[in-house]
Amino acid sequence: MITTALLLLTFVRPAADTLVVSPTGPYRSVGDAVAAAPAGATVIVRAGVYREPTVEIDRQLTLEGEPGAVLDGEGERQILRVSADSVTVRGLTLRNVGRSFVEDRAAITVQDASWCTISNNRIEDAFFGIYLANAGWCVIERNTLVSGERRETSSGNGIHLWYSKEIDIRDNDIRGHRDGIYFEFVQDSRVKRNHAEGNLRYGLHFMFSDRCSYSENVFRANGAGIAVMYTKHVTMTNNVFERNRGGAAFGLLLKDITDSELRGNRFVENSVGIMAEGVNRTRVEHNAFVRNGWAIKLMANSQQNLFTGNRFEANTFDVATNSRHNFSTFDANWWDRYRGYDLDGDGHGDVPFRPVRLFSLVVERNAPSLVLLRSIFVTLLDLAERVAPVLTPATLIDERPLMRRAS
Repeated sequence: MITTALLLLTFVRPAADTLVVSPTGPYRSVGDAVAAAPAGATVIVRAGVYREPTVEIDRQLTLEGEPGAVLDGEGERQILRVSADSVTVRGLTLRNVGRSFVEDRAAITVQDASWCTISNNRIEDAFFGIYLANAGWCVIERNTLVSGERRETSSGNGIHLWYSKEIDIRDNDIRGHRDGIYFEFVQDSRVKRNHAEGNLRYGLHFMFSDRCSYSENVFRANGAGIAVMYTKHVTMTNNVFERNRGGAAFGLLLKDITDSELRGNRFVENSVGIMAEGVNRTRVEHNAFVRNGWAIKLMANSQQNLFTGNRFEANTFDVATNSRHNFSTFDANWWDRYRGYDLDGDGHGDVPFRPVRLFSLVVERNAPSLVLLRSIFVTLLDLAERVAPVLTPATLIDERPLMRRAS
C-alpha cells in the first residue's frame, strides 16, 4: 500500500494554479498577476479595461481573457511581451499600441521563444499586431486585427514574422495594416484560411522564406496586392486574389522565385493577376484568371516555368511580356478568345493559340496608348497579327489549347 501511494504521488501532479484579475480583485493588475503566477499557471482576466505598463511574460503560463477583458496601451507603449516557451494568450482585446519610428511596438510580441499559442484575440488600432522574432513551433489562429491608419509610414504589419520557423497562421482576419501578413527569413511555415483585406500595401508580403505554404486564403482589395520575393520551394494553393487594383498593384507579384507551385488559385478583377519577374522552374496549373486587366505579365528573365490547365476568361490581356523571346511553356490551357477547332475530338484544339496580343506589346512600350483599347484600330491590329504573326513572341504559344472550359 505504501508503495502504491508513493507511485501515485510521483505521477499524479496537482492542478496548475489559477489567478484571477478583475477591477475588484483579488488582482487588479494583469502585470501583478503575471508576476505572481508560478510556471504552468493560468491567469484569468475578467471584464474591464486595464491600462498599465507593458506586461512581461517570462515563464510558461496561460493568459486568458473573459468577454469584455481589454488591455489598453493608451497610444504610448506595447502591451504584451513574451520571452518564455509554451505561453498561451487567448480571448483578450488589445488596443491602442503606441507608434514608434525607432522600435517595432506590438500588441503581442514573442521573442526568442517557442511553442506559443495566440488565439481568439481582437487587436484594434495597433502599430504592429502580433510580432514574432526568433520564434518557433507557434500557432496564431482565429485572431481579428483591425487598424484605421491611413499612411504606410505610420502603420506596422498585422502579423509580422522575422527569423522564425514552423509557424502556423490560420483563420485570422487582418484589415487596415501596412502589410496584412509579413514574413522575412521564415522557414517551413503554413498560412491557411486567413482573410487579408484593405491593407495599405500588401495583403501578404514575404521575402527570403523557403519551404512555406499558403492555402485557402483570401487577399482582397489591398493597396499593392501580394508580394512573394527571393524565395524557393513555395506552395500556393486554392487562394483567392481579388480586386487588388492600382497603377502598381498586382494580385500576386513573384520576384526571384524558384522551384515553386501555384495551383487552384483564383485571380479575379486585379490590375494584374500575376506579375512574374525572375521566376524559374515553377508550375502554374489549374488556376482561374477572370476579368483582370492583365492575367499574367511574364518577363523574359523567367525561365523553365509550366503554365497548364489554367482558365483565362474575360481578361483585357491574357499574357503580356517584354520580349519576343520566351523560355516558359504554355500547354493545355483554356482561352476564351480561342477560335480554333478539334477535328480529331481529343479535347485539344488542332490550331495553336497565341495568347500575346500585339497591342499588349504596344502598351508595354507606350502606356498612354491604352486609351485606344476599344478603338477599331486596335481590333484591326490584333486581327492582322493573328492572321500573319510577325511581332508577337514566336515561342510563346499554347500548342494544345483546351476546347472545354477548365474548372
